[in-house]
Amino acid sequence: MEQRNIVFFWVLLMTVSIRTYSQQDTLSLSLPEAWQKAAAHSRFIEIKKLSTGIAGEEIRDAQTERYPELGVMASMEKATNIPIYEHGLFSHPTQHEVIHTLYKVGADLYLDIYNGNKLNLKIAEDKTLHQIAQIREDEAVSEIRYKTAALYLELQQSFIFRMLIIKDIADQEKQLTEIKAFYKHGTVLKSDVLRVELDLSKRKLTLVQIENDILIATQKLNIIMGEPDERVIKPLDLQADQDAGIPYEQWLTDALRHSFPYHVSEQETALSEIHVRQIKANTRPRAGIYGDFYYANPQIFLYPYNPYWYSLGIGGVKVSYPISALYHNTHKLRAARLELEREETAHKDMEDKVRQQVREAYLRYKEALIQISVAEVNVTQAEENARIMRNTYFNHTSLITDLLDADIQVLQTRFELAAARIKAQHKYYLLQNITGIL
Repeated sequence: MEQRNIVFFWVLLMTVSIRTYSQQDTLSLSLPEAWQKAAAHSRFIEIKKLSTGIAGEEIRDAQTERYPELGVMASMEKATNIPIYEHGLFSHPTQHEVIHTLYKVGADLYLDIYNGNKLNLKIAEDKTLHQIAQIREDEAVSEIRYKTAALYLELQQSFIFRMLIIKDIADQEKQLTEIKAFYKHGTVLKSDVLRVELDLSKRKLTLVQIENDILIATQKLNIIMGEPDERVIKPLDLQADQDAGIPYEQWLTDALRHSFPYHVSEQETALSEIHVRQIKANTRPRAGIYGDFYYANPQIFLYPYNPYWYSLGIGGVKVSYPISALYHNTHKLRAARLELEREETAHKDMEDKVRQQVREAYLRYKEALIQISVAEVNVTQAEENARIMRNTYFNHTSLITDLLDADIQVLQTRFELAAARIKAQHKYYLLQNITGIL
């Protein structure tokens, strides 16, 4: 009766699961398509794109400072008479009549001819910051692609495990039917039947866990791609990569050419160099052209005054030199040089880290490929061992425990082979991400 309840529960669970999957939209998706969806939906990438856009606008803003400063002005003023105290401050003054209404309109201009090369250095600084922002954006795309690939492979592994466990359950049910037939004829013990049924129940529980793993991995992948949580994702089979023969030296060369942290460190060192030059520019003279032109009424520029409109234009060259910068700039320059030395050391340290990360990822990738070969041999051996155990059991020369252990070994080695193949793909994408070519 208990066995029937277990079977009924299992059938009900599988029926509900199948109906649930059939009622939902199923999306067959390749990994490149998943990458496209994740990149289009990622807010992290969008933030980096906006940062790149801001940096680009700051470059253009600095470039516009090359243009002259222009200004216009207009004023209207009212003036009182001028009291004149001929007999002392506390005596009654006489009022000197003046022109009471004053008008003025004009324009002014200033154009830097030389300012210690500060503007060019500011533009170079903004361009370097823009390059850093662009590298960060590319790094964000690579990180999202790697995370998407990891989730995609996790989901694919769960689907492979489900296929393997379903096939194994079917084989075990056939074997259980045979053992029950032998039991009816009295050639095996009741305990053998119970042991097989118990082992089969554990496999069915494993299938439930795998189904939950699929649902969890699907939701994670849907979230990163911007799909509804209930959307069923069916990953397509991945083809084995053909880059296993690339030597470590080539990976390292690519990493030093494309690695995002390495190039960010490189640009930060360039920023420190620019900062040193900016500090040095503080002790250089400044020269510029200026001009001022205006119309005014009344004419009070030259005596005698008169209530008529007049115009006046003034132009010239202005040169200044900050003498105080000679002593104010000393410690600033020392600090900037120390900062440059720190960034150069940090850049060398980053190069060491990149070399270490690439080598570790490369060795782990090679290790994963070896695990595939070992797992393939293990599957063959486990299947042969299970065949032998099956024959010896039904010939009454081995125990049921030997048969069950052999069957479990087969399932375990098949799981290990599938996991090894997925792991190799994962390590390959990790190596590409570290290298900067994903």
